[in-house]
Parts: sequence; structure tokens; C-alpha cells
Amino acid sequence: MKSKTLVTNALVAALYFAVTALVAPFGFLNIQLRLSELFNHLIVFNKKYFFGIVLGVFIANLIYSPTKADLVFGVLHTALSLGITMLFAQFVKNKVALMFINTAVFSFNMFIIAYMLKVFVGLKDGFLILWSTLALSEFVTMALAIFIVFYINKRLKLERFV
Repeated sequence: MKSKTLVTNALVAALYFAVTALVAPFGFLNIQLRLSELFNHLIVFNKKYFFGIVLGVFIANLIYSPTKADLVFGVLHTALSLGITMLFAQFVKNKVALMFINTAVFSFNMFIIAYMLKVFVGLKDGFLILWSTLALSEFVTMALAIFIVFYINKRLKLERFV
């Protein structure tokens, strides 16, 4: 890995962690308003952001999650979702369309987090209710993030940093 890519991914991980810290109480239960999820859209601009995003999720879950199972399930959710979006990127070249696809993929895959919260945290809500509330909160967060990331990309050209 080139130094530039390594440093950029370290910054992405640190930023993911710092933004998660701002809303930590609201980012880990049945409704997750994790503003740091906006960093998931970086994968649309360059697949080299993958490691920084996953590392950020791992560190944030290590420090703030109510269950250490999140180190496995949260990271799995992120890595799987990013991987699926990378597959779509081979066919979809429009960045905004790809961010909407990314949002849908992350939202749908919240069944992984619903399972973890049901089994390892013991939330009493039914699985489908958990999945629905998680998917909806993920969708809202990431859909709003599309506009933020789109604006940032217009200014910074995100694909050139890694």
C-alpha cells in the first residue's frame, strides 16, 4: 500500500471514529443515527477507501459498542456492504446513482445488526421490527449523507486522495 493511501485511510478511520464519538449514545441500539456512516459513500469514489472505513468501524465499535459482538457483526456488515457496492461499481458509473445503491445495500444488510442486537444484546423487539427500524435509520442517515458527500466531492475530488 502506498504511503498516500495508508495515510488517507488512517485519516478516514480517525474521522469515522471521531464523528461516531459525537453521537455515540444514538449509534448503537435499535435506531442508529450514526452520522459517521457518511464515510461509507467514499467507496463510490475509490475502492482504496475500503480499509479506512472498515478500520474506523472496528475502532468505533471497540470503544463505544455495548457488545463486543459488534466487532464481528458490525465489521462484517460494513465489509459485506462495501464489497457489494464495489461489485455494482463495475456496472454503474454515475456516482450519485451508485451512492443511492450504496445506501440501499447498507440499509438492507442491517439484518446483520438486527440479528446481533437480538441475540447478543437481548433487545426484546421482534427481529423484523429491529431490522425495520435499523434499516430505516440507516437509510435516512445515508440518504442525507449523499448530499453532503456530493458537495464535498465537488470541492475536493475525493477520488484523488488515495
